[in-house]
Amino acid sequence: MSTSNSPSGIEGISRREMVRRGLYGAAGLVLGDRLGSTAMAAAAEPAPAKAKSVIQIFLWGGMSHNDTWDPKPDSGNEYMGEFSKVIPTNVDGIQLGALFPELAKVADKFALVRSMTHRNNGHETAAYLMQTGHAPGERLAYPGIGAVFALFKSPAYKGIIPPYVVLTQPAGRFSEEGFLGAKYKPFATGGDPNAERFEVEGVIARGITDDRQKARRELLGKMNTMGNLMAASSQVKEAEDAKKKAYELILGPGKEVFDLSKETPDLRNRYGRHTFGQECLVARRMVETGVPYVCINYPGGWDTHSNHFATMRRQCPQLDQGLAALLRDLSDRGLLESTIVWCCGEFGRGPKIDWQPPWNGGRNHYGNVFTVLVAGGGFKGGQVVGSSDAKAEEVKERPVYPVDLLGSIYKLAGIDANARLPHPEGLEAHVLPAPSEGVKSGGLLTEIM
Repeated sequence: MSTSNSPSGIEGISRREMVRRGLYGAAGLVLGDRLGSTAMAAAAEPAPAKAKSVIQIFLWGGMSHNDTWDPKPDSGNEYMGEFSKVIPTNVDGIQLGALFPELAKVADKFALVRSMTHRNNGHETAAYLMQTGHAPGERLAYPGIGAVFALFKSPAYKGIIPPYVVLTQPAGRFSEEGFLGAKYKPFATGGDPNAERFEVEGVIARGITDDRQKARRELLGKMNTMGNLMAASSQVKEAEDAKKKAYELILGPGKEVFDLSKETPDLRNRYGRHTFGQECLVARRMVETGVPYVCINYPGGWDTHSNHFATMRRQCPQLDQGLAALLRDLSDRGLLESTIVWCCGEFGRGPKIDWQPPWNGGRNHYGNVFTVLVAGGGFKGGQVVGSSDAKAEEVKERPVYPVDLLGSIYKLAGIDANARLPHPEGLEAHVLPAPSEGVKSGGLLTEIM
């Protein structure tokens, strides 16, 4: 699914070096033709939108649905294993697995789509399908939803931080920017926000103080006599503007967003003093400054073929704490109504436990039916869309396909799902496939919009 559209002359340069050289501007985008990037068609102005930003929590590897948000307590040990208990939520009629007591308290703030389906059991192909809406294996490598947001939201976005950020590492399942090229590749922060110092790649230099970085900048400016002499040149001016914006990210207001010492210890503890919890807090700080798209790739993943129950006992409480705190915090700050939060993996896990060696109680890939959590930005909370059957093996009511989920998010964000994307070779390509292309669809999530 990957494509190579790196701007000429910058192959092999790290993100840190690009920031140092001033090739990344305020939006983390490579400069125009004069600095060697491929020209892209300008995106049309988006329609009025309820959602200004998106936080995606990608549970890569695929989280079990019947252990978590679609429990089937009557299906027996063969299906539920150690997690047969369920708990009520603050919304009558909605139950969750017992490992999610904090989310149970805020069920009125999110909706569950329990009939998500695509029947694809491959990590890479399912991830591509869930984040592009296009069938894998086509001749075009489409951009993921984050890159599409960067394309359509960049013209109006004036922030210093790139418009598409990944915390902390890309999952690597497919090329998120697709044929749009490196200009729309996500900015991956690296580092660990739960560490004493969140060392963001290209922003926080290990072992170098801010004062030392400022002194280096001043010295470089004094030594750059050639640049001063050519200041009137439009090419030099563009490069200098990009460098100035890069320094604002490194030493100025942009850096402040990643500084969690600005938050109270109590709030940090509510999110959870673990990597995922602090990633959620950083994500809130970014959307607060207007960053259009933030993706959290869950650290460690959910590919639980083996050690399933031990992994779930460790990770579910962290997911529960961080996600519930994020929803509460966004709501308390008046940001939830303008911020979409969606959380799922590329698929679910097999509802029937595989007790055979070498899995010994694991769950395998399962794309027939699984659950997605959506909240904010125009999505109604306290709702359930669709259902699975008695053992969570198949969709029972209201199938929801990737184009339905992504199309609903695009609609709330004011992005036309039929809009043409700028392909570098001028080929016909649109945000989502049209019904005439034979794509499966159950319709937008209008019941919760």
